[in-house]
Amino acid sequence: MGQSVGQELLDVPLPDMVAKLAFGIADAQRALDENSVETAKALADTTIEVIPAITETIKADGTVEYVAADEIEMSLLQVGLNPTFYQFAEATIEVSMDIKTTTATETNVKVGVKAKAGFAMWSASIAIDVEHNRKFGKEVHGTSRLITRMVPVPPPPRIFPQINRVDNRTPAPAPGG
Repeated sequence: MGQSVGQELLDVPLPDMVAKLAFGIADAQRALDENSVETAKALADTTIEVIPAITETIKADGTVEYVAADEIEMSLLQVGLNPTFYQFAEATIEVSMDIKTTTATETNVKVGVKAKAGFAMWSASIAIDVEHNRKFGKEVHGTSRLITRMVPVPPPPRIFPQINRVDNRTPAPAPGG
């Protein structure tokens, strides 16, 4: 006969459960990181046309004029779409077991009577048959549960290039000067 559920749960060494959980989380974390890197590459490779600036001028007669700068091509990463990175914040292993044992006793009594009667004599015999049955019942329920919690984290700071702005426009003359 196979092992009981409770025994099977107890036979798994806790260090093995923890090691398997840790390696499973490490593999899952690696897959999540690889997915985020692939997303970053896709965002860097996908470009769109962007109007970087619009100048609004209110004229003396009250009319408004808009002048758009020339469109430039920017990657989705440059316009501010970032890949999401995740990490496992915690993991829990929970094993529980419920054991219920029952015992029942059943007693059966059989009584038999035989009687003979004759002239001035009689006889009787009584047979008692007592039978005891004892029943044992055992229920074992085992459950195990693995809980993990993932949280988003900011992307690594060096995934994005540093932007250095150089403005070669000549400064506007100071008022009155």
